[in-house]
Amino acid sequence: MAYEIPAPMLAKSVPQVPDPAKTPGGLSFEPKWDGFRALVSWDGENVEIGSRGAKPLTRYFPELVEAFARILPEPCLIDGEIVVPKGEPGAQRLDWESLSQRIHPAASRVKMLSETTPAMLIAFDLLARGERDLQPEPFEVRRAELVDLLGGVPHPVHVTRTTDDPERATRWLAEFEGAGLDGVIAKPLAQPYAPNKRAMFKIKHARTADVVAMGYRIHKSGQGVGSLLVGLYNDDGTLYPVGGVAAWSNARRLELIDEVAPLVERDDAGAAMKSEGEKSRFSAPDRDSSFVHLRPERVLEVRYDQLEGWRFRHTVQFERWRPDRDPRSCTYDQLETVSAYDLGDVLD
Repeated sequence: MAYEIPAPMLAKSVPQVPDPAKTPGGLSFEPKWDGFRALVSWDGENVEIGSRGAKPLTRYFPELVEAFARILPEPCLIDGEIVVPKGEPGAQRLDWESLSQRIHPAASRVKMLSETTPAMLIAFDLLARGERDLQPEPFEVRRAELVDLLGGVPHPVHVTRTTDDPERATRWLAEFEGAGLDGVIAKPLAQPYAPNKRAMFKIKHARTADVVAMGYRIHKSGQGVGSLLVGLYNDDGTLYPVGGVAAWSNARRLELIDEVAPLVERDDAGAAMKSEGEKSRFSAPDRDSSFVHLRPERVLEVRYDQLEGWRFRHTVQFERWRPDRDPRSCTYDQLETVSAYDLGDVLD
């Protein structure tokens, strides 16, 4: 049999762990894994791995393809997250950088990385088992089927833990970030699987930081600011790029062009100075990644969820300009530090 891989069910952001009593049928809470969303199809002969954006991931994870074909007990369609662990047992955490490097066009590179930075699958939903379509079933039933099918399967497949206790989920939100996770998911127990609908809830860390505007990229439409590049000062006084601020409305993009115009750095001929920025391996090859330099004179407050190394893990959101702040005061010291937490304790 061949399974049709659906679009994954999505989650909408809520500010705090919700009360299960306010959702008909109650809620199940689980850690929010920070990796590649993966729909894994094993029909008894072939393995296919689809991504959230419908991009095939199969060729990038040969070690998982081999493992799925060997250890999955019967044909099934699994919803989960592909992650890469880093560190020794007892001090492991998720490593987004190593995971993102797994998307590479060269087969030799893919093979090498599958051996040096092997991935694992965190399974959190079961959409089909054998010839049974489980998507119309409530999550409570799908979860029981998932545990029954995969509860005894060895590494690199792991079934995510769950709880119905909102207080425990709140502790997970605080503790598991130290292992590289980025929040908690709440799933209605009575909810059937809803492809491409925001039928779940996600609770992520909400923090703010004051950062310095360093430059901007023109929006893909050719008009207005697509994203602001922002930075923080290191201990040695170097302004280090830490991420981008995006998601502006059409009107706001045009307003920002005028707001930052006095800050544009210009060459001797009066032309705006530009540089070629980093290109994501997920971006289209012909995408313009150049940015216009801004003098580091304006501070803005942004909302972010977590730091990955020296950069914000995700695109951050604009809160307000901070004319009262000296750009040189925008350092890494203001950022909240997170206590380490062993990934193994999250998997147990």
